[in-house]
Amino acid sequence: MVKRTARPARLGMGELEAHVMDVLWDAEGSLTPAEVNAQLATGRQLAYTTVMTILVRLCDKGEATRERRGRAWAYRPMLDREEHAAERMKALLRAGGDRSIALARFVDTMSPKERAQLSRLLNARKRPR
Repeated sequence: MVKRTARPARLGMGELEAHVMDVLWDAEGSLTPAEVNAQLATGRQLAYTTVMTILVRLCDKGEATRERRGRAWAYRPMLDREEHAAERMKALLRAGGDRSIALARFVDTMSPKERAQLSRLLNARKRPR
């Protein structure tokens, strides 16, 4: 009988994309697939082609862009982390039915400190510029 060793759980594509985006967001500039792979903290080393495939898919989705660096491509995010979060929130609101109900339920989940910050932001946008 052959005893099998436990393999780490495989991450889904969405999880891998999220890990890759975190590496890109944390970078000072553009990164090659090898540089991304070296910085990934997935618990296991991924194949270079897997990382490259994820980066190409992120470009196809408009999440990342690339530029030539020597013989390799170097990738960077299209939006910073906060802009990306805001875009996702807008997309969820568009898809979520009644926006006012969705917003009210979202605000209900916020801490008092977060609600105060939101109030300050809204008030600042009311003022004429």
